[in-house]
Amino acid sequence: MRGYKKPTVSIIGASGYSGAELTKILLRHPSVKLERLYAHTQAGKKVQDLYPALDTDIVFAPYRGEQDTDIYFLALPHGEALSIVPQLADAGKLVIDLSGDFRLKNPKEHLKYYRKDKDARAVLPYAMPELCHDAIKQAKAVSNPGCYATGIILGAAPLVKKPLKGAAVKSVSCTAVSGISGAGRTGKTELSFSEMSGNVRAYKAGMHQHTPEILQALGTNTFEPAFGFMFTPMIAPLVRGIYAVLNIQLEKHLPVSQIREHFRDFYRPAPFVRVRETMTEVQHVAYTNFCDIHIAESAGNGSIVIVTAIDNLVKGAAGQAVQNMNIMLGYDETHGLL
Repeated sequence: MRGYKKPTVSIIGASGYSGAELTKILLRHPSVKLERLYAHTQAGKKVQDLYPALDTDIVFAPYRGEQDTDIYFLALPHGEALSIVPQLADAGKLVIDLSGDFRLKNPKEHLKYYRKDKDARAVLPYAMPELCHDAIKQAKAVSNPGCYATGIILGAAPLVKKPLKGAAVKSVSCTAVSGISGAGRTGKTELSFSEMSGNVRAYKAGMHQHTPEILQALGTNTFEPAFGFMFTPMIAPLVRGIYAVLNIQLEKHLPVSQIREHFRDFYRPAPFVRVRETMTEVQHVAYTNFCDIHIAESAGNGSIVIVTAIDNLVKGAAGQAVQNMNIMLGYDETHGLL
């Protein structure tokens, strides 16, 4: 388009896995220009020195409050975005934050699960495109969903947000497995190859920080939940992926065919959700922005098993963030992601 100036983009916290995935996607995005990559611990290094597969001459720089690009992605550790995002938003920048700093509305839940205080005003619109498209379109700054939360919410939302007649959700019990990259680019011994090869381990059982996020997105909270909820996260020797198995108890039995059609209707406008008749697997979605959902056979007593798979670094982080940017800019939400 003659005379069209591409919006410019920066990533703050660009050296981690989510930041690297964002860099890869934005470098090939046809309608934005990636200009700045900020990373304090890697400052002065070329991006290619850390990630040789990324074809760019950009050098990591420390972030010192610059506001010279149109769009900012923040992929920082929890707690570090709280002071940066308001300044960027006040300067009129589009902001997509990938941390948990602005997700939870209730500061008591934030303190309980993140062990950090925050102001009750430190909340941004929750940016799950399949549930919040209109709010994202109108927003200038948004909070990107967490990886576990994405897979679990998309698996439960059709039955919780739009229940079938006489079949309200009584409880949701979920076990979800994450690839090791979900823990970030860290040198922790328990995440080393020697510790994780041939191994599976549960962690933060009952107290994972995505629990209140999931319940909030589904219209309830951890203090007075509208239905029973249990979430057990696990880590497995995969590089990437989230594989969630949800056992959902309904008030009455419904045939799988009816539930499957309900899911298809619910996600008809959602280009990145695929309802599969066959069992989904992590390898079906790796390196993509898709969430695949399979509705398994029920036990005949009102219980139904929903299985979801996403790539934790793409649909669970960077890809969904770019999907949100597309919506905020008025582009097709698949732009640069297929």
